[in-house]
Amino acid sequence: MAECGGFDISVVLLLFDIRRFNPNPVPCSGRPTMGIVEKIQEIEREIARTQKNKATEYHLGLLKAKLAKYRTQLLEPTSKGGGKGEGFDVMKSGDARVAMVGFPSVGKSTLLSTMTHTHSEAASYEFTTLTCIPGVIEHQGANIQLLDLPGIIEGAAQGKGRGRQVIAVAKTADLILMMLDAVKGEVQKGLLEQELESVGIRLNKKPPNIYFKQKKVGGVKFTHTVPVRNVNEKMIMTVLHEYKIFNADVVFREDCTIDDFIDVIMGNRQYLKCLYVYNKIDQISLEEVDRLAHLPHSIVISCEMKLNMDYFVEKVWEYLSLIRIYTKKPGNAPDLGPEDGIILRGASTVEHACHALHRTLASQFRYAIVWGTSTKFSPQRVGISHKLDHEDVVQVVKK
Repeated sequence: MAECGGFDISVVLLLFDIRRFNPNPVPCSGRPTMGIVEKIQEIEREIARTQKNKATEYHLGLLKAKLAKYRTQLLEPTSKGGGKGEGFDVMKSGDARVAMVGFPSVGKSTLLSTMTHTHSEAASYEFTTLTCIPGVIEHQGANIQLLDLPGIIEGAAQGKGRGRQVIAVAKTADLILMMLDAVKGEVQKGLLEQELESVGIRLNKKPPNIYFKQKKVGGVKFTHTVPVRNVNEKMIMTVLHEYKIFNADVVFREDCTIDDFIDVIMGNRQYLKCLYVYNKIDQISLEEVDRLAHLPHSIVISCEMKLNMDYFVEKVWEYLSLIRIYTKKPGNAPDLGPEDGIILRGASTVEHACHALHRTLASQFRYAIVWGTSTKFSPQRVGISHKLDHEDVVQVVKK
């Protein structure tokens, strides 16, 4: 076999032959084009270095639309095909689900062991918890499922660590508990909010009051029922065209930003309540404890010293907006025991109570008699759409 300078000449000819039939070979990296993560990073850098003024608002709107689209593409394959984007296999149970998210070693496992009968391994080193550990908080007759999730690291939204599984479970929760180290909580809070924001989780926000409907013909019609300062028709058209939408009705019922409009177009955003829990307050000054305690949606605790734990449970109950109602049979006194009653979501009606009691009760409903703060006088005869308050007593009369 012919050799040339220590190389087999037949191998050289074979490589030349392959290149002749493939004029655009894949580079050694195996990625001939820029990946989605790189595109996201490039757009983020472009947004950061672009000055925000009237002249650049259309350019920024377009960049934000592209960024939202790429972030969705980054998560879509994992959510459809399984793999590393799936959440941990934890069955939803109880009356509500609360997910703890936070960086490693902020006290999530200690809090779970303190507040529930579940033991979660706690240690002073990072990544002690490697999977999702559920526990149950029992409060006012309700069973609240508390999930101890592995610590999030920076870049979790791109799949670093076990970030995608943590975020997938967080999206199924009724309340997010953001566990923060009181010493470095402000930095951690900003990074965690950024990670959750990038995957479509909106904390302590209401969905934008924007009507959006795609059509087959008719072009784009943009109207607003209130004065809008942050958007105009040209900006709306620019963003819609980026998503290949050329026929739609858009009505702004409040003064929203272009980011809010992009969220409405995407249609997959989760709007969740969040309670910021500053742990390890025994390691900071009283002045700093007082400052953190007065921040919006915040609570200060110490898991090690069991400080402020009762108030913590009360705040969780408040943020979950749960109510407990009691039932009464005709001629009998209501059952007001600690194990009696039905747990419902806030803003629940008599109809919700009927469904919770029995699946056929709503169809047989005639009227209800209610005692409690939801009525103008007690007892009061009400209809099926009457809104109930915490600790109301309800007697249902069937047809």
